[in-house]
Amino acid sequence: MAEKSRWVKKTEEDPNHSHWYVERMRSKAAEGEDLAGEARLVDAMVPRAARILDAGCGPGRVGAALASRGHRVVGVDVDPVLIAAAEQDFPAPTWFVADLAELDLPASGIDADFDVVVAAGNVMTFLAPTTRQEVLRRLAQHLGVGGRIVVGFGIGREYSFDEFFADVEAADLEVQLRLSTWDLQPFTSASDFLVAVLAPAG
Repeated sequence: MAEKSRWVKKTEEDPNHSHWYVERMRSKAAEGEDLAGEARLVDAMVPRAARILDAGCGPGRVGAALASRGHRVVGVDVDPVLIAAAEQDFPAPTWFVADLAELDLPASGIDADFDVVVAAGNVMTFLAPTTRQEVLRRLAQHLGVGGRIVVGFGIGREYSFDEFFADVEAADLEVQLRLSTWDLQPFTSASDFLVAVLAPAG
């Protein structure tokens, strides 16, 4: 059994945290805040009606935005409160409760041939450090031919970019593109955020 993620430990310490997060996202949407930046980048990477896995989907904002653009979206999150909110607010995608460190969608009847897997919202930093490489491997196992993984997270969350790049290599993946924002600003040594496009090595 995989080590509990930092998110799970946080919700065990504060059972109201997930509900707070759901309402925070709903409030941002109601106020008209732009919550679809990640989805716009991913949408530009794939053909119409692509199969997209929203890994660590939370209450569904990225997956829902992609579904509204005509893509076939599956969202996965370890937190049942967040998945329940996603199902309530955005019924179009398919939502699953699952730990990314043990992800096996074919066991649930979902083909592992996604065009893109997206892990936005600092998902990688909420994982247990011991599971990061395994999560990357499992995400890669859910890609179709030519599929890619898009990961975004910021510094200051106990996971350096160099550590991430080392984990990418250990998971037999390679970095195709490094950006510092979801709106395509270039990544530099001074960047405090990373958006990385990954593909199987070789």
